[in-house]
Amino acid sequence: MSVQAPRSEQAEPTIDLKHLSPRALVRRLTCVPQIGPDRARAEDDLNDALKSAEAAVAADLEGLFGADPRVKDFLLGVIANAPYLRDLIRIDPAATLASLTHAPEARMEALLTRIRDMPLQSEAQVMTDLRRVKREAALLIALADLGGVWELLSVTQALTRLADASVSGAIRFLLAEAATQGKFLPHDAADPEQGSGLVILAMGKQGAGELNYSSDIDLIVFYDGEAAPVAEGIEVGTFFVRLIRRMVKILQDRTKDGYVFRTDLRLRPDPGATAVAISLAAAFHYYESVGQNWERAALIKSRPCAGDQKAGWRFLENIRPFVWRKYLDYAAIRDIHSIKRQIHAVKGHGNIAIAGHNLKLGRGGIREIEFFVQTQQLIAGGRELDLRGRETIPMLRALTELGWLEPKSRDELIEAYVFLRRIEHRIQMVADEQTHTLPEAPEGIDRIARLSGFADRESFSKALHQRLVTVSEHYVDLFDQEAALSSDGGNMVFTGDEDDPETVATLRQLGFARPEDAIRAVRTWHFGRYPVTIPTKSREILTELTPRLLATFGQTDAADQALTAFDSFLSRLPAGVQLFSLLSANPNLIDLIATIMGTAPRLAEIVARRPHVMDAVLEPTFFGSRPRVVDIGRRLASQMKEAVGYEDKLDRLRIVAKEQQFLIGVRILSGTLSARQAGEAYAGLAEAILRQLLPHVIGEFEARHGKMPGGRFTVLGMGKLGGREMTATSDLDLILLYDHNPEAQASDGAKPLAPTQYYARLTQRLVAALTAPTAEGKLFEVDFQLRPSGNSGPLATHIEAFDRYHEKEAWTWEHMALTRARVVAGSRTLGAEADAIILRTLTQARDGAAILADVADMRARVEEELGSKDPWNFKRVAGGQFDVEFIAQALQLVHASDDPHVLSHTTETALEQLVSAGKLDAQDGAALLAATRLYQELGLLIRLAIIGAFDPKEAPRGFLALVARAGEMPDVASLEAHLIETERAVRDIFERTIGKVERRKDDG
Repeated sequence: MSVQAPRSEQAEPTIDLKHLSPRALVRRLTCVPQIGPDRARAEDDLNDALKSAEAAVAADLEGLFGADPRVKDFLLGVIANAPYLRDLIRIDPAATLASLTHAPEARMEALLTRIRDMPLQSEAQVMTDLRRVKREAALLIALADLGGVWELLSVTQALTRLADASVSGAIRFLLAEAATQGKFLPHDAADPEQGSGLVILAMGKQGAGELNYSSDIDLIVFYDGEAAPVAEGIEVGTFFVRLIRRMVKILQDRTKDGYVFRTDLRLRPDPGATAVAISLAAAFHYYESVGQNWERAALIKSRPCAGDQKAGWRFLENIRPFVWRKYLDYAAIRDIHSIKRQIHAVKGHGNIAIAGHNLKLGRGGIREIEFFVQTQQLIAGGRELDLRGRETIPMLRALTELGWLEPKSRDELIEAYVFLRRIEHRIQMVADEQTHTLPEAPEGIDRIARLSGFADRESFSKALHQRLVTVSEHYVDLFDQEAALSSDGGNMVFTGDEDDPETVATLRQLGFARPEDAIRAVRTWHFGRYPVTIPTKSREILTELTPRLLATFGQTDAADQALTAFDSFLSRLPAGVQLFSLLSANPNLIDLIATIMGTAPRLAEIVARRPHVMDAVLEPTFFGSRPRVVDIGRRLASQMKEAVGYEDKLDRLRIVAKEQQFLIGVRILSGTLSARQAGEAYAGLAEAILRQLLPHVIGEFEARHGKMPGGRFTVLGMGKLGGREMTATSDLDLILLYDHNPEAQASDGAKPLAPTQYYARLTQRLVAALTAPTAEGKLFEVDFQLRPSGNSGPLATHIEAFDRYHEKEAWTWEHMALTRARVVAGSRTLGAEADAIILRTLTQARDGAAILADVADMRARVEEELGSKDPWNFKRVAGGQFDVEFIAQALQLVHASDDPHVLSHTTETALEQLVSAGKLDAQDGAALLAATRLYQELGLLIRLAIIGAFDPKEAPRGFLALVARAGEMPDVASLEAHLIETERAVRDIFERTIGKVERRKDDG
């Protein structure tokens, strides 16, 4: 710094704010901190800075003060309340002037460019250059923050970019130095980081672009021993360990110029036993085998910030399955919440107080907002790609868009987060300390209040307390479920050999007829006699859940039966931490579990085999929306993008399919989906799966056999899939059609196939993909009996052969089946041709009497082979679902030639259109519609809940109530009488409309 001339000899002030860029910091000031009681001292400090400045600098600063008195008050407010910033202003008045008179964005870019362009001559020079840039940047960022020129995001991003550039600058110097020593052979001497094999991940706030004002930087360092271009004879691990130790020294050692960033490397795998740089192979093995949930949470924010960034991104892509689980992951919440409790125990959490309150770790603090976001990300990020961001505020918005967070909660948390982060920065600006704790003394709080733009301590304390309470309430809503799981209904003691009399009384009061059996069952869980209860953690969570479980079972119609079903469920469950954690985090699901256990054995079996199907019920929009094909398709597509290999794709399709089937089932059980809506939902799910699966099957097949010249392939949905009337157990009735270049003799792959063989094999591949059991089960059973010539015909049919067959050879029953045929996947152009053939076939002129005679005869044959006299077998019984469908299909065939509008894939719609067209008596139509709706409602519910044939005498009592409700009758006996009456009425309509069903023999 040069010696200054006497003030009288200094140049006159020359700066006029009008001549500064509108973007200059001084012209954008919106906030001027109050100076407080130390104005005189602040004036002395500012004068000292002016005296030490070069004449032109001092004159320009005086000019700024003259042009706008707020500028001087702004600096005085900063100097009076932040000793660290006061020292920066005194040390470098020129940097102060530059910060005030330039656009802060441009000034920041210039400082970062200085790092990128700094000479790499010596370690000492690099350390000096980095520290001086850090000092100037720290002042610039503080002034832009305190003056209200930059929003929080601009502040944290500037700090993060400074940290990234500093780490990169240090690494660049060290690699360049190693290159001059012949130890390192860079691919590009001008850019030695690229291709270096050295991966430096920024973690925490640096990784998220949210670094705070005096933050440490958390780094993890890996190296690729195979790719690193070190010289022969150099041991790669030792080379990088030494390099990283020197990097830390360059960044954090204190010199006369200060320091750059304190650096923490303890987030690496097993830091107590590993070196500061670890091989990528070792790191991958660690995360894959013993990685912890807290490490998953930490890695959410990780990103490469220096070194070989391409290698860094590849590594993060490789460990993505570790961070983002396929299933909703509530077990992770327990681990992370446990860590948070440990932090509270060590740091103190207590009540909300202003003096001495820790804004990061204290109650209602920044960490609670971050935990709120990260836990939701861990839970659902495996399913929702939009929840994989690093930044807190954008993720709060994403959570709202996906339905996991209410807009009001989002707005309150974002506002509180911004407020708390800004206060945190002001605490750190006072002395450049990595602290988040408010001062204890009143005068210290006054200082923070003034830096934060408040007039006094009282208004500051009120505003801060309000935000802390808001955050705390949201955090409690997320985590503190213990109260929701407890029971105030009396004793719940299951220890010892003797039954506790008060517990017996409590259980009897809850509704258990055999409380001693209930106690015995719970003891079985506590003693770890089932595989699921052997792990200590499982037993601990289940013990927490037990009071709520028992109370909920007691509210069902059959408490003992529900508990027995749940006990049986536990006995077959291979593991339980995930499911129990899920129930613990979502106590309302216990009500659903109780309903399922007490009323729906099939669903209970599904949950027992695959507990993660419960994930589907936790979708925030579950109760407020109906499943749509487009939404299911989007979910399937995102999962397929995540898949690694063909088998993983099949597994992921199965996971989504099982979840969505379960989701539809729960809606049926709860009465929120009608039969028609449920049938459409099941069919829409199957259609979405076929559309996603088919391209991957074709791609896999073409990789082996090549493409067929001019080849096209489409899938027709038949039966209940085509009619959008599927149930939980429906097969997929399919017809596969293809076309190709007439000149094509074979496919063009390594193993070519002739066209007929090619498409037969491709169809087999599709069937295998749908039906083969994988670790996640199977998708569907598939039936091809409706293809031309049935089981004797080729598995796949050429479009021209399909056309000829239905024009000349098809039976009446095959044209009946065609009324439900629709394209569900594959080539759009070929699908359009198939649609045209189907429409032409169905609208051709027919002999109505012959059609009706064929249909009556066919109904007799079906009754002979598959008939039943059980009124609950309403699909096959006389007057059942077959009769209704045959009537609708027969009348469509008879009348479509003169009125194509009677055609519909769906039985219910076809009946409505036949009545509207005058082709079906209105009274008969109303009776048939009522019958088909009744059959569909009951069929959906029974197929969903019951394994095997339905027998009212054997079914769970709770389920019988659901069946009666579905049939709109007071009880099952009344419903059975109504069923018999409905079946008689339908058979009467059939015989009047179609013809007599002449049975060939008594079917018993």
